[in-house]
Amino acid sequence: MPESFDSIYNRACERKGSAQALEAQLSRPLNKTEVAHISDDRFLAQMTKKVFQSGFVWRVIEQKWAAFEEVFFGFDIDKVLLMPDEMLEQKATDKRIVRNYKKVMTVRDNAMMIKDISQQYGSFATFVNQYGPGDITVLWRKLKQHGARLGGNTGPYMLRALGVDTFVLSRDVEDYLRKHDIFSGGAYSNRSLEAMDAAFLSWHEQSQRPLQHLSRIIAMSWGTNQSA
Repeated sequence: MPESFDSIYNRACERKGSAQALEAQLSRPLNKTEVAHISDDRFLAQMTKKVFQSGFVWRVIEQKWAAFEEVFFGFDIDKVLLMPDEMLEQKATDKRIVRNYKKVMTVRDNAMMIKDISQQYGSFATFVNQYGPGDITVLWRKLKQHGARLGGNTGPYMLRALGVDTFVLSRDVEDYLRKHDIFSGGAYSNRSLEAMDAAFLSWHEQSQRPLQHLSRIIAMSWGTNQSA
């Protein structure tokens, strides 16, 4: 049985100095109606940003992002899908962006995934909106399975950046979940992810808070994250 949300929340408030200080650090995710308005090109843009930021200095990608938008035609899905291998190879040498051939190739791969899913559901946002408390890691797993380099925290951080409600496995959150026997072994095994879904669903039902809040509150209640 997971620790109660009230226990987690009270500890986080104590560590942050007050409930007001804690609440000031929480931001609101988008609701389902707002998510439905996220266009396919913005999903591809954030997938690309998080793929390039993975294992790299995030600040550098932010500084170059306007160039990424230009180089990849504003991440227009159909235009990206028309790019042949030769064009992608040329873009992988463009000094305006980070020159990483394998990561450049993911832009077209992920555009294809988005196109295929959009044809089935009407839009990629409609597909994403199927998931929420209790099964959000199913979405993580589908992104990993059908996308390119979207496993681990890359997919969840992409969703979070767009405002889609999800928890993320930050260092403090993962350590909390392990120390409280929510899961053991590989963090991204099906068994571990299902256990996390169950725990976060329990906290959601107790608090009626979004997964994003729950994730942040757990992080603030645990580990070295103690600044007021």
